[in-house]
Amino acid sequence: MTAIIESRTRAAQRTYSRWASLVILCAGTLMTILDGNIVTVAMPAIQSDLGFTASGLAWVVNAYLIPFGGLLLLAGRLGDLVGRKRMFTAGLALFTVASVLCGVATSPGMLVAARAVQGVGGAMTTAVVLGMLVSLFPEPREQARAIAVFSAVGAAGGALGTFLGGALTEALGWHWIFLINLPIGVVAWVAAVRVLDREPGAGLGKGADYPGAALVTSALMLTVYVIVGTGERDLAATLSLAAVAAALFVAFTVRQTRTTRPLLHLRLFGSRLLSGANAVQILLIATMYGFQFIGALYLQRVLGYGELLTGLAFLPAPVVIGVLMLSLSARTIGRFGAYRVLLAGLALITVGMALLGRAPAQGSYLPDVLPPLLLLSVGFAAAMPALTGLAMSGARAEDAGAASGLFNTTQVVGGSLGLAALTVLAASRTEDLLHTGTTLTAATAEGYQLAFRVAAVIATAALVLAATVLRPRK
Repeated sequence: MTAIIESRTRAAQRTYSRWASLVILCAGTLMTILDGNIVTVAMPAIQSDLGFTASGLAWVVNAYLIPFGGLLLLAGRLGDLVGRKRMFTAGLALFTVASVLCGVATSPGMLVAARAVQGVGGAMTTAVVLGMLVSLFPEPREQARAIAVFSAVGAAGGALGTFLGGALTEALGWHWIFLINLPIGVVAWVAAVRVLDREPGAGLGKGADYPGAALVTSALMLTVYVIVGTGERDLAATLSLAAVAAALFVAFTVRQTRTTRPLLHLRLFGSRLLSGANAVQILLIATMYGFQFIGALYLQRVLGYGELLTGLAFLPAPVVIGVLMLSLSARTIGRFGAYRVLLAGLALITVGMALLGRAPAQGSYLPDVLPPLLLLSVGFAAAMPALTGLAMSGARAEDAGAASGLFNTTQVVGGSLGLAALTVLAASRTEDLLHTGTTLTAATAEGYQLAFRVAAVIATAALVLAATVLRPRK
C-alpha cells in the first residue's frame, strides 16, 4: 500500500513539474516574441528621442531580426549537444541583460548594438523550446495540449506586443518597453534553473560541425539582411547579395553531405510533414506579420489613432487567440485532425485578409477593421497549433532540437519576407498615387489595400500548399 501511495505521489510530482516547466518555457518565449513586436508602435518616440534618421530607424528592428534569424538553427543544434536547459537559461540571461542595455541607451548606435545582443539571446532561448516541449510531453494527447498552450502564448504575445508597446510608451516612455523584461527575465531564469530537468546533451564532440555552422549562420543572416533591406538598395545590389546567400546555402548543403558529424542532418528534409509544414509556415507568418505591422500603420496614418488607441484596437486579437487555443485547440485537433483544422484556419485567414483589402480611407474601426481582425485571430488560433504539431511529428527524437530550430528559423524568414515585401508594395503604390495628385490619406490607404490583397494571395498559396503536401496518407 505504501509503495502504491509513493508511486502516485511521484507521478503527481512529475506531472506538476512538467506543466511548471511548460509555464517557464512559455515565459521565456513570450519575452522574445513580445520584443519582436513591441517596438513597432514606439518607433516614432524612439526616433524623436535618440535622433535616428528615417533610414536608420529600421535598424531598431533589423538589428534584432538578423542575429535572431541567423542563429536559430545553430542554437537548436548546439542545444542538442550541450543540453537544452543550459542553452535556454544562458539565452534567457543574455536576453535580459541586453534588454536593460536597450532601456538605458542614449544613442542610436548603443540601441542598435544592444538590440543585436538581444537577437542572439532570443535565438538561444527560442531555438530549443519546441524540442524540450516534445521531450516533456511524449504522449500524443498531452503533447497536443502542451503545443496548444505554447502556440497560444506565442501567437497572443505577438499581438499583445502592439498593445503593450503603445501603453508603455504613452504612459512611461519608450525605455520601458525594454526595461519591463528585467523582472520577467530574472523570475523566469531563477525558475528555469530550479524546475527544468537537466539534459546533459550528446556532447560537442558528437556533432559540432563548426565550418558548417559558419556557413549556414552566414547564409541565414545574409538572407534576413537581404529581405529586411529590400527597398533601401537598388535591384543589382539586392540580387548580388541574394546570390551570395544562395552560394553559402549550397556550400552548407554540400558540407552536410560529406562531413561525418553534420550540424543539420539532411534526412530532416526527407520528412514530408516537417518540410511541408515549414514551407506553409513561411507563407502563413509572412501574411500575419505583415498584417500586424501594416494594420498598425493603417490605424495610425489613415484613421488617425494614437499609440495607446492603436494598442487597444489590437487587443481583441490576443484575447481571442489565447482563449481559443487554450480551451478548444487541442480538443478540436483531437476530434477532426490537425490537417482539417489547419485548412479551416488558413481559409479564415484568407477571408480576413481579403476583407482588409477593402479598408477605405474614410473607414472606421468597427465595420472595417474589427471583423477581419477577429477572422484572422480565429484562423491563426486554429492553424498554428495544428501546423506546429504536424511539423514536430515529422522529426525523430534525436533531431528534436534541430527541428525546433528549423521551425523557428522559417518563422523569422517568413516574418521578415512578409514585412519587407508588403511594406515595399504599400510604399510604392502610395508614392505612385501621390504623383497623380491623390491626397496623402487616400494614397496611403490605397497602398495598404494593395498590401492586404497581396497578403490574401499569399494566404491562399499557403492553403493550397497545405492541402496538397500535408494531406494524411492512408
